[in-house]
Amino acid sequence: MGAEGGGRRRALLRGAYAGLGAVLLAACASMPDSGDLQGVESTPRQDAQVRVFAMPPRENAGPAEIVQGFLEALTSDDPQYETARKYLTAAASRGWDPDVSTTVLSDGPNTVPEHPRSREAGDDYMYALTGTKLARVDEQHAYTPDSGAYSATVHLTLVKKTGQWRIDTLPQGVVMGRSDFQRNYVSVNKYYYAANVPAGEGGQLSAVADPVYVRSKVDPVTSTVRALLKGPTRWLDPVATSSFPSGTALRKDVTSLSPDDQNKLTVPLNDKADRVGATQCGRMAAQLLFTLQDLTPTGVSQVELRGSKGTKLCSLNEDRAKVIATHGTGRRPEYEYFIDGRQRLVRLPSGSASKQPQPVPGPLGEGEKPLRAAAVSRDEETAAGVSADGQYLYVGSLAAGAPLGNAVVISGGASKQDRLTTPSWDGGGDLWVADRDPRRPRLVMLQQGAGTPVEVRTPGLDGRIDAVRVAADGVRIALIVEKDGKTSLQIGRIERAGERGGQPAVSILELHSVTPQLEEVKAMSWAGDSRLVVVGSEAGGVQQIRYVQVDGSTPVGNPPASLTGVKQIAASEDERLPLVAYSEDGIVRLSSGAQWQKVVKEGTEPVYPG
Repeated sequence: MGAEGGGRRRALLRGAYAGLGAVLLAACASMPDSGDLQGVESTPRQDAQVRVFAMPPRENAGPAEIVQGFLEALTSDDPQYETARKYLTAAASRGWDPDVSTTVLSDGPNTVPEHPRSREAGDDYMYALTGTKLARVDEQHAYTPDSGAYSATVHLTLVKKTGQWRIDTLPQGVVMGRSDFQRNYVSVNKYYYAANVPAGEGGQLSAVADPVYVRSKVDPVTSTVRALLKGPTRWLDPVATSSFPSGTALRKDVTSLSPDDQNKLTVPLNDKADRVGATQCGRMAAQLLFTLQDLTPTGVSQVELRGSKGTKLCSLNEDRAKVIATHGTGRRPEYEYFIDGRQRLVRLPSGSASKQPQPVPGPLGEGEKPLRAAAVSRDEETAAGVSADGQYLYVGSLAAGAPLGNAVVISGGASKQDRLTTPSWDGGGDLWVADRDPRRPRLVMLQQGAGTPVEVRTPGLDGRIDAVRVAADGVRIALIVEKDGKTSLQIGRIERAGERGGQPAVSILELHSVTPQLEEVKAMSWAGDSRLVVVGSEAGGVQQIRYVQVDGSTPVGNPPASLTGVKQIAASEDERLPLVAYSEDGIVRLSSGAQWQKVVKEGTEPVYPG
């Protein structure tokens, strides 16, 4: 909690709950009743096993102390903000909804005293809350980057009945600085199923990650389950479905959920779920299991769903969940691929120490058609290659002796830079590539990598596509977009409608930048179900490699080790596998906890399947 500003009152109650059961009281220091207040910024990140509670207002506390105490209470681990409400009048407390939103500021909020019209009466005060906006978390727990100035007003009145200062007018929601947000909230992937994407082998569904932020020390399991049951966030909703019947919620008498000592979580549901069949119930349980697997220190390995009368509906463990649905993190590719010095597609076993790449079986490994880029289907049975001049896209089998047919896409661009990008395969087996021809820029999709290219509508696109990567789920796409010499990483939603003129109607909607602070984005790759690895630089800055979430937030943890001269980068959605990059040193690899190591000097365009 706030450590800036001399004489600040700090009153904290810290309780360690990892079996210690101890309660520690922090000292209460006095603070002035009037005068300017400095920005409220957090203490360093607290230990994950420590909960922080604010103290209620001191008797006869002045207006400045009331405002300060209220802002500090917003950053505490009080489940229902009961302490924060003690700084409000009864009417203000009834009208204030802290769950409407959380506004995240780069620091602060700073507080500046203002002079209300009735100041002469001496029974009211007003403070302006100011700062620079960084992000907003809405009532669905969805994170959205934000920018610009933040300004809100807090008004205080002297309550005649008690003679105490209290806040009677305040903004809805919660506001706090960046480091307080990082201490108080955790990002969680909710999982739903991709709509309009055909089931895989054995009827496996494609699971889609929907990242949200919940309070990390205020019953995050229960909060996450409630958020999951309410359905996908607004941005994802048009392309994702939930197996839970509409209106499904936790049973009314359920206040908290926690796994038992066998990592099994029992979830009692209301009567909306009472009549689900075994297949539907299994899909519901799989959504919960995928969502909760990494939320607790030991994970959740089994989920049991119960109906409104306590009857067991179904039970599901991790192995059975993998049969029902798959997601990117659950796939482990056999190989990593790149273009070697002879412009052939070659491969290395995933994550192995081997530095002896072998040409892939089939025509793209033979060197008959020199390549400058390639993509391998997620089942690793087919590959697509872009010719050395960037004009032609070929698709060939990864089987020895297979023939290579004619080009499936041809660019009319006048130069290599104005032709085809590196292609990308989605989880359903469709192939995507962008043509950068200034006279006819387009994004196309080939169903199952064959047939007539489908031109994809991009109504929100402002610029030219320089790179394409489709997520394993087939409903999200990452694009590097260039405009006026600047490049940005944008995420769009893939919507597929019925056939139009014999072809499906495919659109990319609601594109939004997830790296607003970067002026140049050089390369990117999916690196998890909701995470990407990005190579770029800020205005006038040096090149850097960082991870970014699809919602624009920065994931917890250290960024990859720095590497100079990176031109391309590849990651697997299986986060256990190493990063692979093409830099001034050739093809290099970064395993977890290690440094970059050279694989081969002659090579470009590293890719994992996808």
